[in-house]
Amino acid sequence: MRLEFIKLGSPYQNGYVERFNRSYREEVLDLYLFESLQQVRDIIDEWLDIYNYEWPNDALRD
Repeated sequence: MRLEFIKLGSPYQNGYVERFNRSYREEVLDLYLFESLQQVRDIIDEWLDIYNYEWPNDALRD
């Protein structure tokens, strides 16, 4: 059995992860200066709920 790996930084091979990473960086990491690990956890939990359940899924658009 031969394993095929995705090259790092290859958005054409790994589009879903690259999009998630870009959204996470722009909407969480670039906006906050965290003061504690608990604050990081709280903000990430809230953002993940919005990302997963409230944003329209581009694949479902007509």
